[in-house]
Amino acid sequence: MKQEKNKKNNIPKHRQVISRMVTKFPKVLESDRVESVIKMLTEKSKDFETINYIYVVDGEDILIGVVSIKELFSLPKNQLIGEIMNKSTLFVHPNSHQEMAAMLAIKYNIKSVPVVDKEKKLLGVVPSDVILNILHEEHIEDALMAGGFTGVKGIAKDLITVSNRIYFKKRLPWLIFGLAGGLLAAFIVGFFEDTLEELLALAAFVPAIVYMADAVGVQTQTIFIRSLAIEPSFDFKKYAIREILVGISLSAVLGIIISIISFIWWEPAILGVILGFSFFITIILAVLIALFLPWLFLKLKIDPAIASGPFATIIRDLASVFIYLSTATIILGL
Repeated sequence: MKQEKNKKNNIPKHRQVISRMVTKFPKVLESDRVESVIKMLTEKSKDFETINYIYVVDGEDILIGVVSIKELFSLPKNQLIGEIMNKSTLFVHPNSHQEMAAMLAIKYNIKSVPVVDKEKKLLGVVPSDVILNILHEEHIEDALMAGGFTGVKGIAKDLITVSNRIYFKKRLPWLIFGLAGGLLAAFIVGFFEDTLEELLALAAFVPAIVYMADAVGVQTQTIFIRSLAIEPSFDFKKYAIREILVGISLSAVLGIIISIISFIWWEPAILGVILGFSFFITIILAVLIALFLPWLFLKLKIDPAIASGPFATIIRDLASVFIYLSTATIILGL
């Protein structure tokens, strides 16, 4: 049966927070006293699915604060909850991506995350055990997607038990795409055969060029996708400018390092110039791909995590080989 999707943000129903929250948890009014809250916890503890925090609401169930269990038992018995509650509460909405709740919990070191509607009415809580499960599932699915699996929905749970046919179908599509990319890379290298014959040492550095582009690209892409999970509405333009500036700095430093090493250990000296320029250009391009490919997927209402797989890797690999050999051809021709 096809999963129902939220029309607004296109997040599958099974990955929305509403499918992972619990509804039995302690909540009190700000006019309640510490003594009565402790009594309530003692009498009804077995009824709750999570008791990491006590959530404070008004008469209409609007979330207005939170009190930790640890703090509660160290407070004067007659003190009002409204006087000691933390009014700065973090929360998610029912149709938010489940990963957003997990990343908020990690970023701000909280054990559970409340779920509220548009009016901030408290609907439920994503408890610590569920948060750990979400992280586990998301990390497995990200790793599988990066390894070329398609249709990863639920694969984290059933990969071991699926039939050979389904297992084969989940692995094949991106591997075929990767094979096509490898053939295209071979074609690119063959196109620059004359350049390689003129300076055979160029061939030895192809793996280094490809690796550095992938390493920088994966770093940038992973951080960007995680940022989207935590705060989907953040300022992309400001974020992209920062990442590009950092990428330029990284490419300059790494380009200088490889040039110096080449000048010392390899000949001719022109090889160091080629490597320095190639590193500089390919690393900047890797950063741009890592930023704008997930952004494009997001605009197309496709989970941007898909861009962390072989698709982005192949684009970076092909682009880095082409730039490297093109740079070599231009510089040797001067």
